[in-house]
Amino acid sequence: MKEFITHTPEETFALGENLGKSCHGGEVILLLGNLGAGKTCFTQGIAYGLGIKGKVNSPTFNLMKVYKIKTGVLCHIDAYRLNSGNDLIAIGLDDYLEKKDAIVVIEWAERVKDIWPKNKIKVEIKNIKDGRKIKIF
Repeated sequence: MKEFITHTPEETFALGENLGKSCHGGEVILLLGNLGAGKTCFTQGIAYGLGIKGKVNSPTFNLMKVYKIKTGVLCHIDAYRLNSGNDLIAIGLDDYLEKKDAIVVIEWAERVKDIWPKNKIKVEIKNIKDGRKIKIF
């Protein structure tokens, strides 16, 4: 486990960017944290680190957005409105979980624990007095 403190959204973004740059494909990144903790900002950093220069928004109403990257795709999921992983399986998440050229990021991952793969990167983000505490497992 690694633990970081970020004091600004830019620092949270940069931490996500560093994680994105280290991804090679096949990663499943689970983001856990309360509303406003910085999950989407962190995801935007991951996307930037993967070479996505356009706007990356949380897919709250679509549930899933897929972006092309040099090595394959980034699959960005917002599980906020879900009660189980079966809802994600129904819209085709399995197609991305099994791809070696896909990187999957799930915001509100605690809502879909039933589909967490064994090999995952878990990121807990918590608001603290002077910023955010981010733990990466």
